[in-house]
Amino acid sequence: MKKLLFTSAVVFLGLNNVTAQQDTLSQQDIQETIDNAEAIDTIDTRDKYTKIVLYKNFTWSYIELDRPNISDDDFQDAWDSESIHAYKDVQLSDLPNEIDLCLTDSLHSWACPKIGQVNSGFKFRRYREHKGTDIQLNTGDPVYAAFDGKVRVVRQVGQAGGYGNLIVLRHANGLETYYAHLSKHLVQENDIVKAGEVIGLGGSTGRSTGPHLHFETRYMGKPFDAERIFCFEKGELRDTVFTLKKHYFNINSHYGQSDAQSVAASKAQIHIVKKGDTLGALARKYHTTVKKICQMNHISATSTLRLGQRIRVR
Repeated sequence: MKKLLFTSAVVFLGLNNVTAQQDTLSQQDIQETIDNAEAIDTIDTRDKYTKIVLYKNFTWSYIELDRPNISDDDFQDAWDSESIHAYKDVQLSDLPNEIDLCLTDSLHSWACPKIGQVNSGFKFRRYREHKGTDIQLNTGDPVYAAFDGKVRVVRQVGQAGGYGNLIVLRHANGLETYYAHLSKHLVQENDIVKAGEVIGLGGSTGRSTGPHLHFETRYMGKPFDAERIFCFEKGELRDTVFTLKKHYFNINSHYGQSDAQSVAASKAQIHIVKKGDTLGALARKYHTTVKKICQMNHISATSTLRLGQRIRVR
């Protein structure tokens, strides 16, 4: 515990009779009262870095714990403008079970890259992993840098596969954001950008069926659900400090699940359909039932399995 944010002396006389002494005691008196008191308990608040400390003399105080900082020192770590995806030498096993990423502070701002309806999220889609979030827009709409950073990659149509016109920004602490299907780039590689700066215009280039922004968040090269950070419909940042857990990198783990559901989803077993596979055969092979397989995949018992189709079996 490092920094005292606010103090208030309160006498607890009963559940229905709480008398605040703030009006009669000076701030110095309150501070001396707390300094001389013995702490007996700590209570969590909605902010994991702010605690309420209860003292033996019936006073309490807010205490701030050390928060993670935004460090710009690692902007050049694994820097590679030739490859779309960086951190190629980092394995999932190398990453911690969880890490706190500071997204914004007094020196670094943030902006929602595009406020709009989410058309498709972080999930399997048409038997492929869709590793980003598709946000509805009109061609020519401005697209904003989510956080302060540096442009690592700019690609034209034909140079980035299904991404079309693509921009990749490197941010602090190993975080990167991807902006795909753009109609136009407004930045160049190695440019320094500020959060909220217009970096491109929305479009429908690459593998796209209509105008939208394909937005990805990656940590050390590993994608996770961007909706864990942003509410795109409201244009809100969900928290200033984001706790990134290892199981979030699994394509079945997405925002909106409870933590237990997210862990269970990350352990899901996927079968790729081969010639001769049937739902009954898969149920027997994986010691489950056709009904459970259908429920997990939102299909019916009469659905036709296609070669290469990904079926969740556990």
